[in-house]
Amino acid sequence: MIRLFAALPIPPEIAEGLARRQEGVPGARWSRAENLHITLRFFGELTETTAADLDEALATLDGGRFDVELAGVGAFGEDQDVRSIWAGVTPSASLTQLAKRCETAARRCGLKAETRVFRPHVTLAYLKRAPPQKVAAWIADHNLLRSPSWRAGWFGLYSSWRSEDGSRYELERAYPLV
Repeated sequence: MIRLFAALPIPPEIAEGLARRQEGVPGARWSRAENLHITLRFFGELTETTAADLDEALATLDGGRFDVELAGVGAFGEDQDVRSIWAGVTPSASLTQLAKRCETAARRCGLKAETRVFRPHVTLAYLKRAPPQKVAAWIADHNLLRSPSWRAGWFGLYSSWRSEDGSRYELERAYPLV
């Protein structure tokens, strides 16, 4: 079994800018710069056969290159149950369409439909019992975040490996956006 997801990578210069903001919240497990990405579709634990089928389906996706920009920050959860801090992504029809195509590829491979609404974001930290006032202060301090725009030329199929230090992601396959 292999745990997989499709994502757009964050360029190193954008990731470095985000990494400089990763401080000031006790209980935060900040994501490493090389792990920052925009998830298009989380597939979960798959057999090698299903993973191979998914790879083939993703390789057939069409759609051209498009611009991406990060804007704003926020958190998932409320009060004592805040689970993560994220950077937002400026709405883009092209990005939403790519996520829908990844969903279609997953369904063609027999995976269950994703029930959550696609909310593009970059997870900056996972939280465990972080003080709500510190999370609120961090969001207030960084809510005007805006990255330079970049051209998304490919997306990837990534594997996720859990450890005591957090997850490690490996690019399994890259798919050009042409």
